[in-house]
Amino acid sequence: MAYRFFSTQKRKFIIADTPGHEQYTRNMATGASTADIAIILIDARKGVLTQTKRHSYIVSLLGIKHFLIAINKMDLVGYDEGRFRAICKDYEEILKELKKDIAVHYIPISALHGENIVSKSENLTWYKDKTLLEWLESIELDSGQQGEFILPVQYVNRPHLNFRAFCGQIASGSVNVGDEVLVLPSMQESRIAHIITSAIQNPHALTQDQTPQYAQEASAPMSVSVCLQDEKDISRGDYIVSKNHSLIMSNIFKAMVIWLSQTPLELGVSYLLKSTHNLCNAVIIDIAYKKDMESFNNVSADSLCLNDIAQCTLRLDKTLPLQCYENNKILGAFIIIDRYSNQTLGAGMIEDIIESQAILDSIMCLESSNSTESIINDTLQCSNQDSKNFLESTPHRIYTDSEIALNRFIRTQYPEWGCKKI
Repeated sequence: MAYRFFSTQKRKFIIADTPGHEQYTRNMATGASTADIAIILIDARKGVLTQTKRHSYIVSLLGIKHFLIAINKMDLVGYDEGRFRAICKDYEEILKELKKDIAVHYIPISALHGENIVSKSENLTWYKDKTLLEWLESIELDSGQQGEFILPVQYVNRPHLNFRAFCGQIASGSVNVGDEVLVLPSMQESRIAHIITSAIQNPHALTQDQTPQYAQEASAPMSVSVCLQDEKDISRGDYIVSKNHSLIMSNIFKAMVIWLSQTPLELGVSYLLKSTHNLCNAVIIDIAYKKDMESFNNVSADSLCLNDIAQCTLRLDKTLPLQCYENNKILGAFIIIDRYSNQTLGAGMIEDIIESQAILDSIMCLESSNSTESIINDTLQCSNQDSKNFLESTPHRIYTDSEIALNRFIRTQYPEWGCKKI
């Protein structure tokens, strides 16, 4: 994957050039994860391929709302309008399987000769719409400034006893000095006292008696430092949000997972999951279906291999503030990490959050005379299938003799580690 930078009089651009082959799906997903516009190249000779479907599905999952379908090598098909229309019609069938709010524009081009890239082609006079660059300059993008204020805390800046600021990139919304905020997950309330942005002039280290230059407001996607009016116990991984936020506190959710490793995914195995600045243990307890990229059918699966895309149910070992990916790309995204090698195994987008508290409340509302077993049975009967999956035990893993021996050694020699018996 290569990044290229250029600018015009209207905009600045960063192009993530990703390969099209299936074995480089992870590169493509990485490049698309921060993109606003997807340019999907189609060879005019070959038309729509499986990799075209795969890439379109992935960029749709990643929430990109603008597709530019660049049908390349038109010079090799004699600039035939009929061939162009036929490919457009074939791609319309793919759109039926993607999200419904995608704006698609088709452009016939010849990259070798630069036709319809920057200026109009004399060989494609039947095409009356904009060139590729004109589309890139004119598409209106979402700035992310709308919505509720959410700041994932990345770092606590405490240079001396007279200053404490909480640093991070604003995930959505805007904030002003004096706004009421809430700290999650501790539910502490406070107000914004000061805001420090990158627009500060003459940045330098300050002494205890000096005051930094403050701003009155900030908005997404700015990186800021905020000071609160009173001292709060806040650390990396916490969230400073609007008082009327819509984040859901939970430790179980459904997500679309793209598996990026040659090591297969296993149900019931403990992985590390990184969401914003939080790192926790996670177990994949169910695979609802795997997507067949040729037909877009949902197929059953109990494991995932390299480049597979599936809807999975995950359970975390702690409760986090969560939001669906379609509402917030930063909070709704996560990666799955191998706890031993630190290799990134997969990437996911949260689709549905199952509220843990709803399950606990349903248990507490039952008759106190019921036994534990009857409480669980009654809860399973009155709750939905998602709640049932939450209460059901995680599938058991079969350990090898060497793993059992290592576990015994650790428990014997290092009891302070609190290792559990397997």
